[in-house]
Amino acid sequence: MAKFNVNSNAYIIIYSVVMVVLVAVLLSVTSLSLQERQGENILNEKKQQIVKALGEDPATASYADVVAEAVMLDKNGNKIEGKTDADIFAALGDLTASFEAGEFPVFKAKNGCVVIPVYGAGLWGPIWGYIALEPDMNTIKGIVMDHSGETPGLGAEIATPKFAGQFTGKEIFVDGDFTSVAIVKGGAKEGSTNEVDAISGGTITSKALDASIAMWLEAYLPYIKSLQALAATPMP
Repeated sequence: MAKFNVNSNAYIIIYSVVMVVLVAVLLSVTSLSLQERQGENILNEKKQQIVKALGEDPATASYADVVAEAVMLDKNGNKIEGKTDADIFAALGDLTASFEAGEFPVFKAKNGCVVIPVYGAGLWGPIWGYIALEPDMNTIKGIVMDHSGETPGLGAEIATPKFAGQFTGKEIFVDGDFTSVAIVKGGAKEGSTNEVDAISGGTITSKALDASIAMWLEAYLPYIKSLQALAATPMP
């Protein structure tokens, strides 16, 4: 029986190729086996953020406990029929594409609140989150924000409960006109109904978040105003 010369160039090349192929196959199998679990974790994180925006603790209240329905809207605020929960959560993965396609996901809570997603560009990468509006479609119930790479202690403060807590109770309309919520450098005016303090040292992130919130809330204005009109309609 012929023996391989383990010191030959041919043996070394063949051995290297076989090892590379084996490692590639193992990595592919591992990646595929984890893909489903990773997808479930991402979906669960989104659901938990929606629950938090509604002022609930995900440890004691699940998404199914607080959310009545996930809906996809067109640019006029009308429900797009035929969209599944999977379609709506998939849209959250690329809100820019969804926005450009004229499709806007929204989550209707069992208590009458609605949750609107937000997405934008921070200083070092994307920022995103959810804003919950009270049934009056004016008062902010809560907000949850996250980021991919803002500076710790500065822009990254958008993800802290302290910063988010400023938004609760703020209003997005003043005297009937849409104003969004202003994130003010130097501090909100005392008694202001639509201003919060910007992050000290995080001016660029604060401005980016300010613009993102305004853009997304404005995109949902047809829907928001339709719910306001419905609430104002006298019951027969």
